[in-house]
Amino acid sequence: MDTGVDDIGYGRQFEGWYDRLIPDDRLTAEAVKGLVARHPAPEAGTLEFGVGTGRIAIPLSRSVGQVTGVDSSPEMLDALRVKLKDGGDVTPVHGDIRGYTSESRYGMVYSVCATLSCLTTAEDQRRAVRRAADLLVPGGRLVIETHNKPAIVALHEGLTRTSYFVPYPEPGTGVQTHSTLLDGGLWQCSHILYQSDGTTRVGNELTRLTTPDDVDGYARAAGLEPEARMSRWDGTPYSEQAPLFMCCYVKP
Repeated sequence: MDTGVDDIGYGRQFEGWYDRLIPDDRLTAEAVKGLVARHPAPEAGTLEFGVGTGRIAIPLSRSVGQVTGVDSSPEMLDALRVKLKDGGDVTPVHGDIRGYTSESRYGMVYSVCATLSCLTTAEDQRRAVRRAADLLVPGGRLVIETHNKPAIVALHEGLTRTSYFVPYPEPGTGVQTHSTLLDGGLWQCSHILYQSDGTTRVGNELTRLTTPDDVDGYARAAGLEPEARMSRWDGTPYSEQAPLFMCCYVKP
């Protein structure tokens, strides 16, 4: 069925095991705490671009109230609805963050875990930031967390391809990633999840790497004022060595 939403198929790739890719609850807790601290007006509403399975939106809603979560993946939204049976005040919306419109305006719009990087052209990334800016109330804040290009390039140590393994606490589990830098700033990864029962899952993703300067440019073009650059949610200043960066912007 044609829904009018351009879905890149990310949810189909990781259906049923997306949450296993980020198993450290500490990372989620830090992100939620950071977003709560930076929310200028919870009563004005909260919008997430790329809500996924609700890893952030559900616990965030317990602190700031109702969160609207937009995602292009029906599979991700289905997983979110299952989680909501156990609590949480999140409204799932099937939509494309490059063109999403709403009569509502929000005190905070945020996009985390490299959702912006999943848009593989500068124009699409710019469109998403413009949409977010248009959906903010005056004085509202946009917060973006995404891949940090200098750190990802350095990870390859001058090579085009590399592989690395991240062990999980459970015996016999972890994720192996085969990583390739492509022309045009694109980054292709194939992830293999090893599970304790001996089974594996494979998922692929293609993203476009950015720097804070890139995102600042998108934000300024959308009428937002850059406010902060961080490498961790606790306010640690930006570092080129950090795998992710967070940027905050304010709507005048």
